[in-house]
Amino acid sequence: MQARPLMPVEEALERLLALAEAAPIRDTEDVALADAEGRVLARDLVASLDLPPWPNSAMDGYALRLADWQGEPLAVSQRIFAGHAPAPLQPGTCARIFTGAPLPEGADCVEMQENVEVLEDGRVRLLEPLQVGQNVRPQGQETRVGEQVMATGTRLGPIELGLAATLGHARLEVVRRVRVAVLSTGDELVEPGLPLGPGQIYNSNRRLLASWLQRLGCEVVDVGILADDLQRTGECLAGLGDVDLILSTGGVSVGEADYLGMALREAGELALWKLAIKPGKPLTFGHFRGVPVIGLPGNPASTLVTFGLLTRPYLLRRQGVTQVAPLRFDMPAGFDWPRSGTRREYLRARIEQGQVRIYKNQSSGVLRSAAWAEGLVEVREGTTPREGDSVSFIPFSELLG
Repeated sequence: MQARPLMPVEEALERLLALAEAAPIRDTEDVALADAEGRVLARDLVASLDLPPWPNSAMDGYALRLADWQGEPLAVSQRIFAGHAPAPLQPGTCARIFTGAPLPEGADCVEMQENVEVLEDGRVRLLEPLQVGQNVRPQGQETRVGEQVMATGTRLGPIELGLAATLGHARLEVVRRVRVAVLSTGDELVEPGLPLGPGQIYNSNRRLLASWLQRLGCEVVDVGILADDLQRTGECLAGLGDVDLILSTGGVSVGEADYLGMALREAGELALWKLAIKPGKPLTFGHFRGVPVIGLPGNPASTLVTFGLLTRPYLLRRQGVTQVAPLRFDMPAGFDWPRSGTRREYLRARIEQGQVRIYKNQSSGVLRSAAWAEGLVEVREGTTPREGDSVSFIPFSELLG
């Protein structure tokens, strides 16, 4: 029997995003700005006021009506500070004004204080030519009443929260957190802090994924390590409660000891996808009693790559985020990669002296490579980049948050 071709990365991502769109998180909640970091906006944010609400000065200087000035020194008729309401400008005078202060009625430009000479009698001489509107921030320069400022599906970071605060919003309606059950399989796994037995290793994926999910604004249901026992595995899954995704690492296959896979198939369906990706070829997707299930490969670097490139966008899309692809940059390679492969490879790398350099050991079991790295270099199928060639670099900062 001829082996089925490996699924391209783009097809796997397209399938996952379609599955995410078919199961959107529709529940929303109203939260304070202080609690909205990393959340997803559930309703368009529309400006309820002009920003700025009135013309104001972009400089410390002097406000005047240009048509009233013929080059002569001007008397200063008032001083205007930010937060104070000015009086109308007296004809033939100027007003001392400070950055952010409202422009007085009648004024149409501001000269910066560096271009002004203050005379002994208190009048000021303007030393440079002026134009109407110079150094003035007009009303509504940033937003107008009724304008959409942020769209539904926007992920809220410090800048977005600052903009919401600028518009006077103390609370925002956001998509509720995605509840993700994280579990690991295998008798070889031991939690950190416990003694290792023969053939055992510490469970790094649990902490890696739980921390990553929290950064993505998810609620983590920590299942821990599942014992290699079919009945106990089924009972554990049945007791998960109301979760939106079951996320496992390792062990979901068709082998005799695949108790997780057996339990999932008994109460749902599960498909094994063999991806044209390295590291991380085996990936599973299915449902357990209607709850979506994603099974990631167990090697730490494989878990990192498949979660970052496939599971992360799936989770964001379920919350309604449109832009889920990480930014990537073309950089000159600081390495040779002579091995042309049939799978898309993602190498742990960092930028040094303007070039992307890769970690010496790219084994899927070496998590230290990712701790050393700053991101992933994408090596496409059938290519052999050499030093100096342009390669695509995806920073971890684009994947981890």
